[in-house]
Amino acid sequence: MSALSPSALHGSSHRRRLTAAAAALPILFGALAACGYGSDDKTEDKPSAAPSTSASAKKLSADEVRIGYFPNLTHATALVGLKQGIFQKELGGTSVKELTFNAGPAEIEALNAGSIDIGWIGPSPSINGYTKSGGTNLRIISGSASGGVKLVVNPAKIKTLDDVKGKRIATPQLGNTQDVALLNWIATKGWKVDAQSGKGDVSVVRTDNKITPDAYKAGSIDGAWVPEPTASKLVAQGAKVLLDESTLWPDKKFVITNVIVSQKFLADHPDVVEAVLRGSVKANEWINANTDQAKAVANTELERLTQKALKPEVLDPAWESIQVIDDPLAATAEQEAAHAVSAGLLKSPKLDGIYDLTLLNKVLKELGKPTVDAAGLGKQ
Repeated sequence: MSALSPSALHGSSHRRRLTAAAAALPILFGALAACGYGSDDKTEDKPSAAPSTSASAKKLSADEVRIGYFPNLTHATALVGLKQGIFQKELGGTSVKELTFNAGPAEIEALNAGSIDIGWIGPSPSINGYTKSGGTNLRIISGSASGGVKLVVNPAKIKTLDDVKGKRIATPQLGNTQDVALLNWIATKGWKVDAQSGKGDVSVVRTDNKITPDAYKAGSIDGAWVPEPTASKLVAQGAKVLLDESTLWPDKKFVITNVIVSQKFLADHPDVVEAVLRGSVKANEWINANTDQAKAVANTELERLTQKALKPEVLDPAWESIQVIDDPLAATAEQEAAHAVSAGLLKSPKLDGIYDLTLLNKVLKELGKPTVDAAGLGKQ
């Protein structure tokens, strides 16, 4: 099927790339592991990639909405929806400013500082940001992606799950989503690991995703519990997928990316938030209906934003393992937080009110789609 025609879409956005070191905000529950790109404290302008807004298009209650996301496949909804002009069509005369991030803490910091209004981000920084602010800074308003996390290993050293004991397994960052998942899986095996040091029956080696392939090639790690596309990069080097994390979850679904909004922006501009959510739902629908074309669009955007496209042997399996969805899978996010508490990496968080799915469910109903729930953690 052909892409949405730019002439049929309103709208342009000014693109601006904002990158910041993860250390800028030293919160425990770390950067979104799905990112796999390094941090950079420079801010630079990026050329607009979407059609320009029409002067006659109706403007919503805000002149502009600032949207943050990562240059990563798990943020395909944002990558594809913005490039194809799907969001701009829903926003009419309200323009979009896009900002890209390389770390979850940097995006939360930008939200707290009022530099962005809406963002695509992982569950860990969302939960940590919410709890750190005492429940005052953000709401999770939609899901975006599920899956795309695997345990990949050196097949010469590890042939079965039991063989992982005594080996060196990388995760992206202390306390991040994949680190917690590995620690929890280790506990289910009855093995012991000190969460802070990573020492124990398994050596948990915290390694930046961009370095992990080189670490594997050098033999300094025996495997990794990592998101895509890092997992597929390792497989391309000869590693084997030993476990897909999705098999550990009900219906093989767990949240890897959701959509957050500043509580102030939500209160002041609900019509704009609703338009973005309608764009998100329609972008997911288009991606699922045009898989190959959406994959190509996402990879083109990755090349524009990171100066490097993914090779087919990495792109194809990585894309296949990620599902774009509207449901935030709130129950799995709550369980992920519980795993972090069990590992001793997080104090019991108060998550009541972290979700506000009112506008998402309104959009879903209008489009004839099933509504979703907040697993008891919705705004009352």
